[in-house]
Amino acid sequence: MNNNFNGKGGAATRMGRLLLIALVALAAAGIASAQDNTDLKFNGGIGVIPVTGVSANGTVNLNVVRGVAPGAPWKLAALNAEVSFDGRIKVNGSGLLLASGNGIGTNAGQSVHATLFCGPGATATAHNSTLAGVALDANGNFRIDDFLSPLPPNVCDSPVLLIRNVGGVWFAAGIRKLVADSAIQ
Repeated sequence: MNNNFNGKGGAATRMGRLLLIALVALAAAGIASAQDNTDLKFNGGIGVIPVTGVSANGTVNLNVVRGVAPGAPWKLAALNAEVSFDGRIKVNGSGLLLASGNGIGTNAGQSVHATLFCGPGATATAHNSTLAGVALDANGNFRIDDFLSPLPPNVCDSPVLLIRNVGGVWFAAGIRKLVADSAIQ
């Protein structure tokens, strides 16, 4: 019988194993966290409808969002966006096309950038992608892979994502993804 493995050594071995298991679990959690390090996600989008209504006296009410005026009517087929903790923004959009006038169904030669607003409507802070603008292709598709300036806060309250042209008007808005994908597709 081997008496070199006494109770004291056994406790140290068990403690070492527990420590190793804890380190492996911590490493796995860190890897999972690094793989999904996005703070905000947007899945889907809405093309701008520039007018929200007309008052009784005939005044047209523009669809101003976070102080940004709307463009002409635009439609958007799809939009997915992610904003990381480090301010990186990735947006994939498709089918952003003019929905009125003689240029209907075209990209109207536009270039776009993204603006993330954090905070309530009246006091929201704008965080713009730093690229001057990404040209829409003939089908209205675009991809933005950039950083926001200034850097958004760690917690972005009341987030609104607008897709804007270089003139500053908005063409589309992202729909924030609030819950995990459901089984309904």
